[in-house]
Amino acid sequence: MNETRRALLAELASGPVSGPALAERLDVSRAAVWKQVEALRDEGFVVESTDAGYVVSEVPEFGAGAVEYGLDTGYRIEYHDSVGSTNDRGRELAKAGERDIVILADEQTGSRGRLRRAWSAPSGGVWLSIVFQPDCPPAHAPVYTLAAAVATTRAAREAGVDASIKWPNDVLVVSTDTPDGGTDRGGRKLAGILTEMEGEANRVSWVLVGIGVNANIDASELPAGATSIRDEAGDVERRLFVQRLLEVFDDLRDDPDAILDAWREYADTLGRRVRIETPTETIEGEAVDVEFPGALVVRTSEGDRVVHTGDCEHLRPV
Repeated sequence: MNETRRALLAELASGPVSGPALAERLDVSRAAVWKQVEALRDEGFVVESTDAGYVVSEVPEFGAGAVEYGLDTGYRIEYHDSVGSTNDRGRELAKAGERDIVILADEQTGSRGRLRRAWSAPSGGVWLSIVFQPDCPPAHAPVYTLAAAVATTRAAREAGVDASIKWPNDVLVVSTDTPDGGTDRGGRKLAGILTEMEGEANRVSWVLVGIGVNANIDASELPAGATSIRDEAGDVERRLFVQRLLEVFDDLRDDPDAILDAWREYADTLGRRVRIETPTETIEGEAVDVEFPGALVVRTSEGDRVVHTGDCEHLRPV
């Protein structure tokens, strides 16, 4: 979407506005305004001409313009009906100098999760990557994984799903029917988050946060152990879901001190017995807290351990 059309959408979001007023505010000709209005109509917007000016009476179900219309952040949206991986595309844009852009797709055909695990990403989901440049050293970048988990969980709860967070990067719906004798790995997976970063010794060049949410998808299309917003609460209006997720993330991004408290509020891992497989050892105990920028504090028989990375399994109570 070009900058003139993006500015036009922002003006139309605040209410009726006349063609001459739009031309003046956007510093373009009235013919250019008409051309961009027609382009919005081609995208699926219903834009009516009234005595008070142009009015948007209907917004497309999904897409760049649909999400940007009324979005209360400065992110630009690049939308794809289908893409191999929003993170791969986001990495390309980040290396080309793009910042504050969101790559959004209806489906992904080559997505991967943490530890290069395959991630099913069919049509109807919410698959996006946020590219931005925080003012922090590289060591602080993991906190934005927590921020993304909070934003996703809050949006899911507002959509009617009782979501919570499993350390380090999953949003889930807690299982209540685990068979006796088994382990509770934390519930049915609703969303996953994968964060990448590039920087120098004291400065982040870019952070890329990839978020995949099983939204309007039948559970039968997903791997075992996964669930969807459709399965838990019915279909969600994805345009509004993405807007809410991005707005919450943006608020938290501007207030890193609030991220940990918000994460604790939604965490399912805290208070549970956990087993964490790190690259060098297995740690087992009770998860008691999270420390900046995202390390899990595990109380073991030998004292508290601070775990910065690992694969976490929720265990059944003794």
